[in-house]
Amino acid sequence: MLNMVESAESNELNTPEVSVVMPCLNEENSVGGCIEQILRTFQEHEILGEVIVADNGSTDKSAAIARSLGARVVLVEERGYGSALMGGISAARGKYVIMGDADGSYDFTQIPIFLEKLRSGYEVVVGNRFAGGIQPGAMPPLHRYFGNPVLTGIGRLFFKTPFRDFHCGLRGFTRNAYERMGLRTTGMEFASEMVVKASLFNLRGCELPTTLSPDRRRGKSHIRSWHDGWRHLRFLLLYSPRWLFLYPGLGLLLAGLAIASWLLPGPRKVGHIFLDVHTLLYAVAAILTGFQAVVFAVFTKIFGITEGLLPEDPRLSKAFRFVTLEKGLFVGAALFFAGVGVACYSLLLWNRTGFGPMDPVVLVRLVAAAMVTTTMGVEIIFSSFFLSFLGLARK
Repeated sequence: MLNMVESAESNELNTPEVSVVMPCLNEENSVGGCIEQILRTFQEHEILGEVIVADNGSTDKSAAIARSLGARVVLVEERGYGSALMGGISAARGKYVIMGDADGSYDFTQIPIFLEKLRSGYEVVVGNRFAGGIQPGAMPPLHRYFGNPVLTGIGRLFFKTPFRDFHCGLRGFTRNAYERMGLRTTGMEFASEMVVKASLFNLRGCELPTTLSPDRRRGKSHIRSWHDGWRHLRFLLLYSPRWLFLYPGLGLLLAGLAIASWLLPGPRKVGHIFLDVHTLLYAVAAILTGFQAVVFAVFTKIFGITEGLLPEDPRLSKAFRFVTLEKGLFVGAALFFAGVGVACYSLLLWNRTGFGPMDPVVLVRLVAAAMVTTTMGVEIIFSSFFLSFLGLARK
């Protein structure tokens, strides 16, 4: 019994406090220097830590060099920056994880500063290269003055995050925070996903000035500017149904309703411009498109919550107490039959002419009103059933 207790205490003492995880793909010219710098920092600051190199299919001596210097090498078959990091993090044993590239561009002597923030209660700590300093040649002008600022600005607008450098590769987090975020992306957008989910899940985060040096790898960079930039932008849009669907949809819907209501009674003249049924038809298209976008926003939000991609939204849960299937069916049916009533009225007018020629302008106004109300009524009915189905999944 005594031996078992001593063994447990020994394992606890040998458990690293921090795991430094580096994704690696053919970095034989730099990975060794990174490992040596990390181990030297551990020793100088008396940090109990481990180094994990997540090898993502290197064909050079990267893995052998890492093992020779005492790092643990984790082989990750699925290609991608995110895949490599997730593979390395899953093998980490530390309470805290610090990730950084193996190309020599980041200063791992800053590990104690990151660790201090994590020990003090922060759950996610992200480096800021623009605040810490970017050495000449360390970042292409396209990334420095366009790509990073634009994507970071969009991310801060969409998610109200305090982080000002979405793509800094040097960052730290607690294991609990990592498990709560449930990161899934396998490519370069992994960096954006972490920052976004840290904000969505209300994790306590901060950023630290971080220096960026020219990488020491040979050959082309693993980053594909436009391809990876699009993947980051796509991720930001997909994780923000409000900005992707809701706000544009509401804009179209309200503008279409305003213009259609203005033109339904008759033609209008603005200055020397004469507006009639042609503009009315465009307004009808805006109404239907905008309404569909708003519905997509709700669908996407609920699907994201049910799949664990987005956190629970108390406002949405509260709305579902009042927005029921029965109410949706009632509203949809009311709109549908209102449109049918308008259509019947147009048939009555046609009958008065003996089903002969009619004034096309009058007819278009009636058909436009009938088309909008019947179409929206049917969409509300179908959407109510689909939302109820998603609601069953949420329960």
